[in-house]
Amino acid sequence: MARLAIVSFRLGLTDGVSIEAEKWTDALESLGHEVFTVAGEGNVDYTIPGLAIDAAEDVDMDELRRVLDLADLVIVENLASLPLNLDARDAIYEVLRDRVAIFRHHDLPWQRPHLEHLEGPSHLGPWAHVTINDRSRLELAQRGIAATTIPNHFDCSPPVGRRELMRQSIRVKGSAAVVLQPTRAIPRKNVTAGLRLAERLGGIFWLLGRAEDGFGPDLERLLNLSMTGVRRGLSVGATMDDAYAGCDLVVMPSTWEGFGNPVIEAVTHRKPLARYPYPVMEEIESHGFHFFDLDDIDGIQAALNDPFAEFLDKNWAIAKANYDLTLLPARLATLLASVGIL
Repeated sequence: MARLAIVSFRLGLTDGVSIEAEKWTDALESLGHEVFTVAGEGNVDYTIPGLAIDAAEDVDMDELRRVLDLADLVIVENLASLPLNLDARDAIYEVLRDRVAIFRHHDLPWQRPHLEHLEGPSHLGPWAHVTINDRSRLELAQRGIAATTIPNHFDCSPPVGRRELMRQSIRVKGSAAVVLQPTRAIPRKNVTAGLRLAERLGGIFWLLGRAEDGFGPDLERLLNLSMTGVRRGLSVGATMDDAYAGCDLVVMPSTWEGFGNPVIEAVTHRKPLARYPYPVMEEIESHGFHFFDLDDIDGIQAALNDPFAEFLDKNWAIAKANYDLTLLPARLATLLASVGIL
């Protein structure tokens, strides 16, 4: 079997790329491969500070070559997708120019209004490219880069969360409806729409993530004007499984997501989902999921009144057939075979 390196700006943390890279690591190891991680920061096997998004130093090219030469194949996670550290990207291009490698793209710059003027991925070597949605695959094709779509995968039999303990810890009394937005607070996450939905339902709005990208003051003003109860963050010792167990409705009001993991996580925890139809949502819903528009108050209320609704089981079956983690090893085995790793 092969020795594989996964490299990115940061790994082993709680950001989406780190989480998805860990899923790939587990799947690759289940195939018998050895995997090690390389990043500018995070809980990794090899730290090369110059690879970090906000690196204060240049990439140590000799060290980068030494580490990546330990691998039979390098998998680059998003580092060449968003040009957040051009020196790091160019260093990776230089080291891998004559080597077979896999570049996985979670985000592309032209999909974000504030980054659309920046350069996207290049194809400068014998590389394979992977996207997490078909929209990105087609957009790369228009730019002369052929890619394969491998969507994010999920544990479709997650641990049962501690509903009552979770609700007690966030001070929920009785049967009050809890509307969970399991995202960070940045403009494209559209917290305003999630909060307004909770207000219309007379429920408690629970925002898990913190404010980033300078959105803190706007978030505080928004929440201070709220017409309903608000909860923030996850209690110490609580898990995401507890959070999903403790809520009654998941809201995903984002205007853009490369995938949107809470969508499928809501399904695997058998919770109804109210969503904004961001572009990639159409791909997900094409499988037949039953989700709610943010303004479908009657439909959402009916779902809240029937926590064992039939559509929840149907949603779960669709997720199991298309996005289950058990499907990932075989899909990665096919990808590796395409680049000569058997």
